[in-house]
Amino acid sequence: MTFVAPGIAELARPGQFVAFAVGGQTSANLLRRCFSIHRVSPSGTYGGTVEVVVAAKGPGTQWLAALRPHDGVDIVGPLGRAFPLPKEPVPCVLVGGGYGSAPLFWLATQLRERGCPVEMVLGAASEDRLFGVVEARRSAGAVTVTTDDGSVGTRGWVSDVLPEVIRRSGSAVVYGCGPMGMLESITRVAGAEGAVAQVAVEESMACGIGVCMTCVMPVTGNDGVTRMVRSCVEGPIFRGDRIRWESFESGWGRVPADAVGAPARGGH
Repeated sequence: MTFVAPGIAELARPGQFVAFAVGGQTSANLLRRCFSIHRVSPSGTYGGTVEVVVAAKGPGTQWLAALRPHDGVDIVGPLGRAFPLPKEPVPCVLVGGGYGSAPLFWLATQLRERGCPVEMVLGAASEDRLFGVVEARRSAGAVTVTTDDGSVGTRGWVSDVLPEVIRRSGSAVVYGCGPMGMLESITRVAGAEGAVAQVAVEESMACGIGVCMTCVMPVTGNDGVTRMVRSCVEGPIFRGDRIRWESFESGWGRVPADAVGAPARGGH
């Protein structure tokens, strides 16, 4: 979906996101819906535009998908931190899971403008849940596709093919966006292959501006101390090896016992 959003389009960078108010003036859907920015156009017939990829599954996304041209919608953005770009032209691999691949194509364009060779790995449960395979072939020098059921590409997970892709391309950086389990696996693969993983986490963000604290997760800082940080403000982009993956269970991030502010035995 493309939204006219002058001001947001000019300021946004790959990896940042926008938050939509959904459901209209009398809706019971009080919480915003956050989406990674797919692409922007700083200028157009009506001004700068922002593109997002929407899977119409719940009431909020169904309301968004039902909007018609020239309908108004409340958008806040650009939010969060962008993907860090290499200072030197080094090979990079971009890994996307399902619709999580949406922000990677804009990132690929910027990396190539900096002289970085780019390869992409796209994975999903099945062919119908992949996004952007055709666009990936235009954005990257090589594309590898995986599906859990083998309906297209290599049968298996992105982590199954990633080691070979990193070795073949000589990549120094692996960028990832998708489900948390996938991000953990590509972080471990990247580390084993001597590459740095930069991942866009998929935490539930109710406000998008750091107020509600629903998206906190354990991340280790430069000082070696683990803190519960807000994905929407300090993220959504983190170095994969700084995230305390062992603290996640069934999609929920728990507070490690050694984190700043963690409950002490017997209470505070």
